[in-house]
Amino acid sequence: MTARRPCPPAPGPLEDYAARFDDLFFSLAQRRGFREYLTGLLAPRERNKTITCLAGAEPVAGAGMPGVQRLQFFLSESPWEAEQVNDRRLELLREEPATAPHDGGVIVIDDSGDRKDGTATAHVGRQWLGRLGKTDNGIVTVTTVWTDGRVYYPLHATPYTPAHHFARGRSDPAFRTKPQLAAALTARGKEAGFGCRAVVADCAYSISDTWYLALREAGLAYVVALKPHRGTWARADQPHTPIEAAHALTWRDAKRPGDWTPVERHFRDGHTETWWAADARLGGYGPDSPCRLVVATTDPATLPEKATWYLATNLPHPDTPHATTGPHPPADLAEIVRLYGLRPWIEQSYKQIKDELGWADFQVRSDRAIRRHQTLVNCAFSFCWDQWFAPPGPLDATAPDPCPDDGPERGTGTAPPAPTALLAQGITSHPFLAHPRHHPDPVVASLDGHRSTLRAPGPDRRRHHRTWHRPLPPNLTNYR
Repeated sequence: MTARRPCPPAPGPLEDYAARFDDLFFSLAQRRGFREYLTGLLAPRERNKTITCLAGAEPVAGAGMPGVQRLQFFLSESPWEAEQVNDRRLELLREEPATAPHDGGVIVIDDSGDRKDGTATAHVGRQWLGRLGKTDNGIVTVTTVWTDGRVYYPLHATPYTPAHHFARGRSDPAFRTKPQLAAALTARGKEAGFGCRAVVADCAYSISDTWYLALREAGLAYVVALKPHRGTWARADQPHTPIEAAHALTWRDAKRPGDWTPVERHFRDGHTETWWAADARLGGYGPDSPCRLVVATTDPATLPEKATWYLATNLPHPDTPHATTGPHPPADLAEIVRLYGLRPWIEQSYKQIKDELGWADFQVRSDRAIRRHQTLVNCAFSFCWDQWFAPPGPLDATAPDPCPDDGPERGTGTAPPAPTALLAQGITSHPFLAHPRHHPDPVVASLDGHRSTLRAPGPDRRRHHRTWHRPLPPNLTNYR
């Protein structure tokens, strides 16, 4: 066998990361495409990260350029397996001590929808899009994220295929609901070595019996939100909804809390809040039952809508007889509140994956190409963690600053925070990418030559210190 031809290196530390995937690609073109795609995803955002943007070409007019066609072929036609790439990504996360999973974390389940026009693209249909808060034409992807409140990263993703894509609709054997897809992804996460204390989900998954059964078969505990007014069978003199069960708990004031227990919540910015939690009884739910109903709120007297959780869990109460014999370790009220309090981290990951890494900016139609794009975006996200925990290195003072301090960020009235080191840094009002002067071996430093050609700002725009894009006709930009 002949030796492999050397591949043009990716900029900065991205080359070391990309080289760990080289054995999964069969040709020089594939290895080069992998590096070029990640480089484009990690570059500072100037416009939607379509393939022309990733290749540094003009939109529409540059679609026929060799670099654009090369990336298009890599994403749509080249024979490589996205699942193998994702498995390698997860393997690297497990091997790094700072990102290695442990039994104190959670696997968060959620689905995210993005607007897409037309009918020829795989998985597109008229459905509820949570990002827009309405029913519209688009693609919904079910995702899982592992987090312990310190680190968070995506595990797996599967696009949901609406029923009209199948010959027999919802009765077709190949059709899968979102809860069914979520349960399968959770089991895959466990099989991949990402242990967790519980699986966490919002109320959209609490109505599926299939979801509960699948988690039980996988041996996973869960903490899932319930809709406050969703009714259940009970005697006429007993509560019929979670909110009625919460009102049935006794409460006078903080000094005489009755059935409620104070729980202190700790947040990443250092502040704490005192919440109140209690085990309620509703139908088959109860502290001594296989499934508990836990209510957590900031004010037991009024149960404010936006600061009250109604949680179902199969983690046993510490004082029940089956606490030591059940399949899952017992959990007190503080532990239940802590676990569900980790659920918003999947929303934080959405901000960075979508707002900076171009999750929904793909211009491909096939199922395989869409899944590949999502896998590559997750690789870019994981690379940011890889560099976040990398040992310090020399600073590059010659690199351009993608977040200059002399002008406001587009769409905001204030300048971005100066020491923005990586995409994965904390909760901010706007997620940023690597700052080349504040982190070793910057990725962005070597990307300056790959920017697309932009129109020079007119006199009326120069005072804003930002470049103005030439508007395109609507019929040329309707690629959503």
